[in-house]
Amino acid sequence: MYDEVPALHDAKRAEVRGSWIGYDRTNVVFRPDGKADIRLLDGQEWDFDDRWRLSGTGTWKLTDQRTGWNDGQHVQLTLTSRTAVATRAPEPNEPPDPPVDRSEAPKTYTWTFELERDDREALRLYFFFGDPDSRSTYILERQEP
Repeated sequence: MYDEVPALHDAKRAEVRGSWIGYDRTNVVFRPDGKADIRLLDGQEWDFDDRWRLSGTGTWKLTDQRTGWNDGQHVQLTLTSRTAVATRAPEPNEPPDPPVDRSEAPKTYTWTFELERDDREALRLYFFFGDPDSRSTYILERQEP
């Protein structure tokens, strides 16, 4: 039904650890002890359409389990303690008000990041947002010191 998503099999925990930045001030810090700090991270897939953005603390792990769109490695990030909720501003092609039937922002949430390498072989984390058929990607890149 869906196109294959390239799988990565050589990522190391050390490549994931550190601070990652994304769309509109999103920041995720993956700590060496498996804990994470999350700031303004949008929901993945259809949850993105509800326009909530979550901040708080949680846990993360690099896994080989098939949890995403391919049979390679994934990073699972779980928000366990929500500290704030924001609403994402609409894109030009979105209605100005959030959907009437939108779901309330969850108190806990799990993201599953696909992994890929850029042209420099640096690790990049991403998930699909909106309709999975569209293959729109929400990318996190390592924050340069």
